[in-house]
Amino acid sequence: MMLLIEKYTRYLRYEKNFSLHTEISYSTDLHQFAEFLQQHFPDTDIKNVDSDIVRMWIVSLMEAKISARSVNRKLSTLKSFYKYLLRINEVSTNPVKKITGPKTPKPIPSFVNNGDMDKVLDETNFDDSFESLRNHIMIELFYVTGIRRAELIGLKDTEVDFSAETIQVTGKRNKQRLIPFSDGMKDLLSQYITIRNTQIENLSGYLFVKNDGEQLYPMLVHRIVTENLKQVPTLSKTSPHVLRHSFATSMLNDGADINAVKELLGHSSLAATEIYTHTSFEELKKIYNKAHPRA
Repeated sequence: MMLLIEKYTRYLRYEKNFSLHTEISYSTDLHQFAEFLQQHFPDTDIKNVDSDIVRMWIVSLMEAKISARSVNRKLSTLKSFYKYLLRINEVSTNPVKKITGPKTPKPIPSFVNNGDMDKVLDETNFDDSFESLRNHIMIELFYVTGIRRAELIGLKDTEVDFSAETIQVTGKRNKQRLIPFSDGMKDLLSQYITIRNTQIENLSGYLFVKNDGEQLYPMLVHRIVTENLKQVPTLSKTSPHVLRHSFATSMLNDGADINAVKELLGHSSLAATEIYTHTSFEELKKIYNKAHPRA
């Protein structure tokens, strides 16, 4: 089996052009499977491995406290390996074909509750300087629209419609969507643009810019958001995506239709939005446990 693993990794390197990191990862997974066979089924050839043996390997990994995510990655490696062996006629059947791995638990996304978000936006010492006003409005726009970091960075002046109070966002795979904003955000954006146009030269056409008028870059936006969200001591993560989570959670907690939230977030499927219903339910459980006398 070791010779076949070596042959397979050469195939990954020279024919599939996989990175060295990926090649090492695949090789490690397959050597672990080979060691399992040697230890528990020393007389079993690679051609005679059946689905029961593969399932026993998965169980052994789970008993060794390997995470479900890692187990699924190793299983994916083994499936790829057997597809290759079939192609070069080293085996006649694929014992991994119909095997599914353990379910990976979906983590509940971090979010800022409404009260803490009000403190970040209303009690932070934002002043009337260009940078301070820009940072304030960026954070609020993340929170009231749920847009992604790349979407905010790519937002242009021409994509803000003040009369309709909407922004046109270009999301993943260049899909465009319209997102409404409030009268309050309209006033803030108008104030920001006036100050920006007065103080900044050589504007690039993007809504949010640096002091030199050029487009923002991802790490700068991340740093701005992180520094301001540090005011929330209970928050385990601080990033622009946390504000996206906060937008979705707040909308659903206040009774918004999940399909509407899906469209606002630009999700291609409802499954991606449904994770926020779990977040909302967790919040409801906390309220119940805190408020009900028999909880």
